[in-house]
Amino acid sequence: MRWILKTAVIILLNAGTFTGIAYFSPKFQILGGFGQTLVLAAIFTLLNYILKPVLKLILGPVIIFTLGLGLIVVNMLLLYILDSLSKNLSIDGVLTLLYAAVIIGFVNFFIHLIFKKS
Repeated sequence: MRWILKTAVIILLNAGTFTGIAYFSPKFQILGGFGQTLVLAAIFTLLNYILKPVLKLILGPVIIFTLGLGLIVVNMLLLYILDSLSKNLSIDGVLTLLYAAVIIGFVNFFIHLIFKKS
């Protein structure tokens, strides 16, 4: 039960992060309302649960060599996959992708930090 609540909170916070990024960056566009943003956040959370550990394993030497900055590349890949899978998300340009990956990385870091303490 706790896992479901944790996942629901992560989806809501990711949806809020997506909304914030879309508000401040004109090249990060979400078509549809908040319901569509929740769907995108749920897919992104699913990608984080399933694909992120595999990407971390594959890119492990890069992550270690860059002292953790390679995790931004992992988040960029996940956002790129999400952009490719969804017609309702449009990320134009590598700089926008980098900007979004850094923000989402920080938000997810603090989310997991809070859940580890409780």
